[in-house]
Amino acid sequence: MLRTLCRAGGLLLQQTQRTAPRLWVTPAHQRWASSLPMNTVILFVPQQEAWVVERMGRFHRILEPGLNFLIPLLDRIRYVQSLKEIVIDVPEQSAVSLDNVTLQIDGVLYLRILDPFKASYGVEDPEYAVTQLAQTTMRSELGKLTLDKVFRERESLNSNIVHSINQASDEWGIRCLRYEIKDIHVPPRVKESMQMQVEAERRKRATVLESEGTREAAINVAEGRKQAQILASEGEKAEQINKAAGEAQAILAKAEAKAKAIHLLSDVLAEQNGNAAASLSVAEQYVSAFSNLAKESNTILLPSNTGDISGMVTQVFTKLITFQKLISQSEP
Repeated sequence: MLRTLCRAGGLLLQQTQRTAPRLWVTPAHQRWASSLPMNTVILFVPQQEAWVVERMGRFHRILEPGLNFLIPLLDRIRYVQSLKEIVIDVPEQSAVSLDNVTLQIDGVLYLRILDPFKASYGVEDPEYAVTQLAQTTMRSELGKLTLDKVFRERESLNSNIVHSINQASDEWGIRCLRYEIKDIHVPPRVKESMQMQVEAERRKRATVLESEGTREAAINVAEGRKQAQILASEGEKAEQINKAAGEAQAILAKAEAKAKAIHLLSDVLAEQNGNAAASLSVAEQYVSAFSNLAKESNTILLPSNTGDISGMVTQVFTKLITFQKLISQSEP
């Protein structure tokens, strides 16, 4: 009889230890099972906790925070679930990216129990189940991305992991609020190649910037030369315009002076003894011009009667009288 009682007590103890829940109220990496509250008829449930009660081995109800009453011997508190947000460290694991690079990655998982009934009876160990699901989902999502995209699309990767975990953990009454990747470790050789790639990219950008600066400088120099040539041509144009205007004014001034001289000459010839004065002036100019011929070595053609001064004067005077008559006829 004593042996039977000891065996029954040992089986009952093993069953109690196997079904005892793990409390999720401490941030420790491992949460060990603790003793459940005893049925003292009158119970006070803390805020943000849910106590699962079984009556005669079957689920009876979930105690709400505050004052609750239970029947002794028939009712037993089987699970205690925390409704607070729970933080779980996902252990470091290896994963292979799409371009066959092995990565060492870990993360942090933030959970909350929404349904204490499903969390108690839907899975044996909720924390272990969610951690394993997070690891497998992380490996699956990393296998879809290349190494460069893993670093660039970190936020998208976290969102995809949360979505995949929520789809699977809905039957467990658990809601994954967010997932954050803590560290991503790459092999040393890959890290060196990434560093070389970064340095090459920086040298490329420096070369491009230098070439762009050289191009801008050449463009500025060419633009300066162009503007200088334009200004020089405009200055030369203005100089030619001013010179032409000056020459035109000089020609007009000479023409006006000559016209006045002609009018004065015609007026003088019309006066008394004007012909004699004109003849004397022409004779003096003729003698002066003839005397200067010997001083120059030019070859010129002369009329046959160069010594006949009176004939030359008479001829010039005849021309003057004809010119005077033309002027008189042209005046109104």
